[in-house]
Amino acid sequence: MPLVRLVNLTKTFGSLVACDHVSLDVKPGEVHALLGENGAGKSTLMRCLFGLAKPDDGWVEIAGQRVTISSPGDAIRSGLGMVTQEFSLVGPMSVTENVLLARSSWGRLDVAGGRAAVAAAAERLGVEVDPDARVEDLSIGERQRVEILKALVGDCRLLILDEPTAVLTPQDSVALFTAVRRLVAQGMGVLLISHKLREVLDIANRISVLRHGRLTATVDLATEQVEPADLARLMVGAEAMASPEFVEATGLDVVRPHQDGLFLKTEVDTGAHPVPVLAVKGLRVDGEARPLLQIDHLEVGSGEIVGVAGVSGNGQSELGAVLCAIKTPAAGTISLGGKDVTALGPAARFEAGLGRILEDRRASIAPTLSVEHTLVLEDLDAFKRGPFLNRHRIRRHAHKAIERYAIKAAPADPVGTLSGGNMQKVLLARALSRRPRAIIASQPTRGLDVGACEFVHDQLKACAADGAGVLLISEDLDEILLLADTIVVLYEGRIAATLARDDADMATLGLLMAGAQPGASAHAGAAAQPAATAPAAAGAAKEVAA
Repeated sequence: MPLVRLVNLTKTFGSLVACDHVSLDVKPGEVHALLGENGAGKSTLMRCLFGLAKPDDGWVEIAGQRVTISSPGDAIRSGLGMVTQEFSLVGPMSVTENVLLARSSWGRLDVAGGRAAVAAAAERLGVEVDPDARVEDLSIGERQRVEILKALVGDCRLLILDEPTAVLTPQDSVALFTAVRRLVAQGMGVLLISHKLREVLDIANRISVLRHGRLTATVDLATEQVEPADLARLMVGAEAMASPEFVEATGLDVVRPHQDGLFLKTEVDTGAHPVPVLAVKGLRVDGEARPLLQIDHLEVGSGEIVGVAGVSGNGQSELGAVLCAIKTPAAGTISLGGKDVTALGPAARFEAGLGRILEDRRASIAPTLSVEHTLVLEDLDAFKRGPFLNRHRIRRHAHKAIERYAIKAAPADPVGTLSGGNMQKVLLARALSRRPRAIIASQPTRGLDVGACEFVHDQLKACAADGAGVLLISEDLDEILLLADTIVVLYEGRIAATLARDDADMATLGLLMAGAQPGASAHAGAAAQPAATAPAAAGAAKEVAA
């Protein structure tokens, strides 16, 4: 009997069907991997299973019994544990205190009992953990073990691991999967969400693939021979194609040459965009275990849209944060129109010609602030009369922006009361009204409906047509393929390849996002370099994903 069974689970968000009648199960003593491209519905499915979201249809069975899971507490009491990509640990607290915090209820905490529970869970996991160690003193890999210990304390029979190796070193990844094998040998079930097929094929017993919210296949590795490209086809819906050179380098015999020529473009023609409005050199952002971002050279030309693709967690957020003056790089330079702005804050960069659309729209606003004041928040000096704000000018500007950007709101409305689409239009108007020469657009349509997405796309294209350079950072490959002139693929914080739009498709980008190693060419304007070396391609063969 399966430990957990999902039956026809369906979840919608307005007109978007995130999970469409998905049925799958996890058996005792197995690792069941769940694969799919960004937005395929994996996280939504897990949120429904763990009580973080309520499904619109379908149900969950635990040990053959139909159950209602309305909260994480219900999930934990049902024997489920979940470890997400983002750790929820309190740094100054000890390991024991963090475990107790996760299981706390009203009353006095039993610290001695907590230490014993941590020790028992550590033995079950097969790792050594100091119950009294402060979490902030632990490495990333050790912190992840604490998260797993939190899940194991109690009667955990199914462990959900969401992209568990995204922030780990290779050594920590090996240690993690050693522990997973130990748990599975004890009869536990593990549901593993990952983009990395090298790891999945190494650890999983069965693999299920989601595409556009639907389950496209479940493969039993005990009875079926599966190649990475086979799974790539299931995820992206098209056969991966490559040049003979790529096939020779990767050893993927199932990959066929593209009849129109090379799989990767070895150099990008920069003649159409000779003037770089944005340039970065030697840019590095350090993490605790390894550099989170390391880009030798990247340029955006006047009138050009450069798309940045990559699996979440491969440096896109850090790139956007550094360029928008939210994060300070450990090394490197950033130039706007030839001016070095590396040491400048947001206001000075705006003055130098930067427009920014941050990936977290709610972090870009003060919810109680009015629409009209939100629109001028990044350009207050232009709306002053002496030392005071010119309220009439601000109101006139708001009326023009509301009409120009089709914002469904009044100037005095609190911006936090707007829908996601209208809130994004306010932020779009704020960024573009100054006619910036360089625009950083990070996840500009995340969570928007089709109409709002089309509006945002039209505005970005209009800016490029007006001579601005746009750096589009997006996890939506359809969006990148629709808008970008040039596509840069990030993998493990480095540029893995640079392609002209005509040379890119879903299968190509999926291969590169999942495995092409660093060492590819920088973007247009840099000296032409190979877009992906033979070792890089060999890496791609091991991790084909969408």
